[in-house]
Amino acid sequence: MSTTNLTQVDNFNYGIEKIFDQAQDFLPINGTDYVELYVGNAKQAAHYYKTAFGFQSLAYCGLETGNKEFCSYVVAQDKIRLVLTTPFNPDSAISDHIRRHGDGVKVIALWVDDARKAYQETMSRGAESVLGPVVYSDNNGIVVKAGIKTYGDTVHYFIERKDYRGVFLPGFEKWESDYEPIPTGLKYIDHMVGNVELGTMNKWAKFYAETMGFANLITFDDKDISTEYTALMSKVMTNGNGRIKFPINEPAHGLKKSQVEEYLDFYGGAGCQHIAVATDDIVFTISEMRKRGVEFLHVPGTYYDTVVDRVGTIAEDMAVLKSLGIMVDRDEEGYLLQIFTKPVEDRPTLFFEIIQRKGAKSFGKGNFQALFESIEAEQARRGTL
Repeated sequence: MSTTNLTQVDNFNYGIEKIFDQAQDFLPINGTDYVELYVGNAKQAAHYYKTAFGFQSLAYCGLETGNKEFCSYVVAQDKIRLVLTTPFNPDSAISDHIRRHGDGVKVIALWVDDARKAYQETMSRGAESVLGPVVYSDNNGIVVKAGIKTYGDTVHYFIERKDYRGVFLPGFEKWESDYEPIPTGLKYIDHMVGNVELGTMNKWAKFYAETMGFANLITFDDKDISTEYTALMSKVMTNGNGRIKFPINEPAHGLKKSQVEEYLDFYGGAGCQHIAVATDDIVFTISEMRKRGVEFLHVPGTYYDTVVDRVGTIAEDMAVLKSLGIMVDRDEEGYLLQIFTKPVEDRPTLFFEIIQRKGAKSFGKGNFQALFESIEAEQARRGTL
């Protein structure tokens, strides 16, 4: 990112800690516990994430464990846990979710020390409940879970697991598999982006600020994120320790249909647009993922003509980054490297960002133009621009 003016809450020069100070202390969050996707075929989805992204088998529940309603495969890589869930009953709520949205994120679960308190604090500030505090137990201890609604059909679960020693959650057993591809170096979830309807970004930013105690880290308007044809606006919300960051996007008026509008049309409303996962060696990670068949957005060739002038000296070989399509940006704290997959579903909805931070706290504002051009090229191919 280049400079950010003071109307965007705080300049990065003023210190990122000033932003975090704004976040309230009533909802301490340790990190992302897991992300659950409702999918049409969990067994095949798990195989894809293992093969293409390097996730490992962790846990399973289904008919063999006594669950007659749905099956879930849990895959993990370092601190990232994805839960892939498929219903058995075609008339269930899970089936309805898949029918309307396709495969997509349903649950963003947050790891807390006290799920009851997290639920009570958010409910007292206007949250809408999806699950009152429930204690789940087995021979490995107890887990307390409670949940509230956020944008669209997405929910947040508060997960308290300090008294649990099992592989994942009660009701799950260890998933033993002879097929375990090597990891690709993914470490943790850096941020997750929500796409919401026109005119509702401020509503959801207010929800995270007032109901969950988050602070507005930075705001992008349609002058920051736009091309000749499309634009969007975004507010990045962060919790107090900075471990949870939720950018909220809404479409802005443009000559053609923006990526956010395309998402909303195909997903059937608001939802999680992409999951950004961190790596300590993006060259290795992307080299591996490309070999395994993951498709990435094509970066315009002219992008690399000026990138060195913009970001200065970096440790990585720019020729290697260009060959892999990895973009670079710099802010006052350092620089970052990032790349975006194409949608991982048949509907042009959910995709992943791979990011390596070398000190930078920002989100790659200097790459927005090239990124939008890449996305618009894909939209044109799909006939949805």
